[in-house]
Amino acid sequence: MLICHCNLITQKEIEDTIVELLDRDPWTLIVPAKVYHTLQKRGRCCGCFPNVVETIIRVTEAYHARSEAGEMDIVSHLDRVRELRVQFGSKANEGRKTGHRAA
Repeated sequence: MLICHCNLITQKEIEDTIVELLDRDPWTLIVPAKVYHTLQKRGRCCGCFPNVVETIIRVTEAYHARSEAGEMDIVSHLDRVRELRVQFGSKANEGRKTGHRAA
């Protein structure tokens, strides 16, 4: 599935990049900019970033569920990520203006 239309990045590419980053450091805080930098891309309209954040959380949870980390460590880390999402928001309109129309 195509996640970023501006850069033609698929869901699988994003998931593979997240796993690669977690393999380097399992407790690193992964944000969309870090994923895009690893893919040697830039966010253009950044409308896909909320979907990328959801993918990061899902893949990170699955990665740590397979690892040998303690359950309390996993929950604590992911709760901090979720708090950031609540604090900075995940807008339903993806940052577009009210009058925006797709094609």
